[in-house]
Amino acid sequence: MATYHSTCPNKCQVLASSKNSLSRPGVLISDTESRLHSLIGVASMNEGQHVTFQARVHHIRPLGSKIIFMVFRSQLTTLQGVLTEEEGVISHNMVRWAEGLNRETIVLVKGVVQRPPDGQEEVHSTRVHNHEVKIQKLYVIVGPTSTLPFQVEGVSRTEEADSKEDAHLPRVNQATRFTNRVLDLRLPANQAIFRIHAGVCLLFREFLQSQGFLEIQSSKFQESSTESGAEVFKVDYFRRPAFLAQSPQLAKQMCIAADMERVFEIGPVFRAENSNTHRHLTEFIGLDLEMQFESHYHEVLDIIDRMFIHMFRGLQERFREEIEVVKVQFPHDDLVILDETPRLKFAEGIGMLKESGWKEEDGSPADEWDDLSTAAERRLGQLVKEKYGADYYILDKFPLEARPFYTMLDPEDDRLSNSFDIFLRGEEILSGGQRIHVAPMLEERMRAAGIDPESMKDYVNGFRWGCPPHGGGGVGLERVVMLFLKLGDIRHASLFPRDPKSFAKNGKDLAEASMSAAMAMVLHGPEEKTFQEGHPHGDLPPLEDLIAHYGDSTNTSWIDPAWTVWRDTKTGAAVGYITQSHFAVAFGNPLCEQKQMLGVINAYLQHIEEKKLKPVWCCIGQETERVLAEELHWSAIIAVAEERLNPIEVDPASNDKTVRRKVHRAERDGVKIIEIDGEPEDDIRQKLEERCQEWSEHRKGTQIHLTGVRPFDDTQHRKYFYAVDKDGKPCAMVVLAQLSPAHGFQVKWALEFPGAPLGAIEYILTHVIKKLGDAGIRCATFGAGATDRLQRVENVGGFRVRTLEKTYNGLSSHFNLSGKGDFRQKFGIHPEPMYICYPKGGLGVKGIEAIMGALQMPK
Repeated sequence: MATYHSTCPNKCQVLASSKNSLSRPGVLISDTESRLHSLIGVASMNEGQHVTFQARVHHIRPLGSKIIFMVFRSQLTTLQGVLTEEEGVISHNMVRWAEGLNRETIVLVKGVVQRPPDGQEEVHSTRVHNHEVKIQKLYVIVGPTSTLPFQVEGVSRTEEADSKEDAHLPRVNQATRFTNRVLDLRLPANQAIFRIHAGVCLLFREFLQSQGFLEIQSSKFQESSTESGAEVFKVDYFRRPAFLAQSPQLAKQMCIAADMERVFEIGPVFRAENSNTHRHLTEFIGLDLEMQFESHYHEVLDIIDRMFIHMFRGLQERFREEIEVVKVQFPHDDLVILDETPRLKFAEGIGMLKESGWKEEDGSPADEWDDLSTAAERRLGQLVKEKYGADYYILDKFPLEARPFYTMLDPEDDRLSNSFDIFLRGEEILSGGQRIHVAPMLEERMRAAGIDPESMKDYVNGFRWGCPPHGGGGVGLERVVMLFLKLGDIRHASLFPRDPKSFAKNGKDLAEASMSAAMAMVLHGPEEKTFQEGHPHGDLPPLEDLIAHYGDSTNTSWIDPAWTVWRDTKTGAAVGYITQSHFAVAFGNPLCEQKQMLGVINAYLQHIEEKKLKPVWCCIGQETERVLAEELHWSAIIAVAEERLNPIEVDPASNDKTVRRKVHRAERDGVKIIEIDGEPEDDIRQKLEERCQEWSEHRKGTQIHLTGVRPFDDTQHRKYFYAVDKDGKPCAMVVLAQLSPAHGFQVKWALEFPGAPLGAIEYILTHVIKKLGDAGIRCATFGAGATDRLQRVENVGGFRVRTLEKTYNGLSSHFNLSGKGDFRQKFGIHPEPMYICYPKGGLGVKGIEAIMGALQMPK
């Protein structure tokens, strides 16, 4: 028996099998044959019962030459089928043809339900465990016409399974999955996630309607920003400025002023926050409510509390099947919800943090007059779980300074507010409270926040004309789903996630946009390029000028005396390396024109060979990696990323609560920032060098770095900022290094000196980033940072990469290689992969040890 594929315009594509003859293209399946069963229904069918279903081919595994096992997939369910060669029934050609079907092909299957053979365990790799299908007929409906970017089977594993040594499938990174989201959404876990996603909306609407709430739909175009204007998308509205609504807050309150009493909305929310974190999106679905109350804002809190309990228990009862499917890929414990939700005052929560001995990363204790940092939220969630046994709790009476302008003051203490946050698994899911309903008080608060009440006249008029006491809150749908299911990243809970990296410009566009701004900055540009091959020349161009013309952050380290810098006498190009244990460990791209790259690399490798050293090349960009991998057939892995940011788009103080809190603290403590124009004067230089020496002496443990602290090398291509405390003593310093126009500037050093006031480093970094943005600089970098895991890219075998991974992971954990990235993340960085390249078989454990040795050399 054989089967044949056909393409029929306006008709389905068909593969038919026949006992006696080959099927004819274009034959349509009869009505009898097209009556379909569901895959999950097979689990409850009787052995020997005939079944017909349509599904995708998920996996194919041959067992010898006469049997193949096929795993079929449809939405949440996977089912095993067995196709066995039988004389006169199933031909050898049909088995071989079926074995060659592409994954993700949609097929129609006819067969008989059977139990796995005696002595064989249940089919644990599929959702239907107790039954399989003996395939009798197989029809192809449609198959992929281009190569798939990844196999759905390859992203169906848990992180734990993915890290096992025997994991035979290639890893698929998150960026690849979200770039090809349609394919990723076929995953059973994703099918279940979005059923739960819909379930949250259903239960939210169901409860509020039962409490007399009216559903509204507000406009997403606004004449002014909702809250402060710092986090809004501006749009051209027929040549007039407008904004995308960052919440329906104004509309909800205007509806209360219009006597609607209780309203809710489910709709899109837009936030122009350059926050590249696991819990932030630039567009998400908001679940918002607002209501009039009689005597106390806790009436609002009581409704919201009951709403969440209804939602979470409803999900656990009505969506149990979907939750279990998600757990296969995202293992987690069920959410623990108490009959009576723990309610703490903000000051009580701060007290719990202090009693536990918890401190911020800078060593400061939690402050009852500042908002909670993300780390403080997580720790408090752990403490509440330990004390009350609950994953869900409420924190009431937040400091007024941490809330929006429309929040009502506590009548007994005007430093506090009648506001609350609700937390799930240690992260905030709702922020709400009582709103100011008295017009004079509201206008006063608006002016204090720098907002002209007349710029929001429609909103303010509702209060001028009389508005009842009211309150409400807003929920991020995707964040609730993420935390309820412990997905780890909010993007998994968004159908087509939008974050600051969506719709990214390519590197060439960014380089052109940055060129004029970078060259117009106060620093000097390079005097010469590298020489053209064969062109007569005199002295080689200074290394510092080459870095400013061609360089990226890693190249700036070559100025340090610990480096050996090889120069190409034909072109003037440069490569920096460190000799370590018979290895020449080069870091950074060659400094030369792109068209000179291959020749310069070959000349450098000849130099290394003459010195009888083994080459390894680290922290290089894609263009250099491509030359090494494609032209020289080197292996390539990723273990490092350039931590870039766009200063024009980033506003750390607005986008990160921890940064904002620390900046305010530094301002209150009298920290001042000073910018040095030109060369630093001798007395300033001496003071800063002394403080740098103190900083170095306070460093503990093994230091991993490419260069020592030498801020006043190459002052021609550097820009200096420092902060002083209220006594005029330098407490922090930032040094910018000029890179190529495509790469802008590097934050070469960002040092917080011993004894600095809390928040000094956040304050000065925020100032410097804003300074770059104001100057039109579109690209800056903190430099290279270690990635969480090692990834193979080119010409690396599975066994070798697992050995390298074990070594790398051990070193990363021991030296906390990703620690800098955790701090830098708060400033809106987006990691750009960098490569480690080496000749095939030329790295191994000793090679990694040589790299680490180079990084630990005294500099």
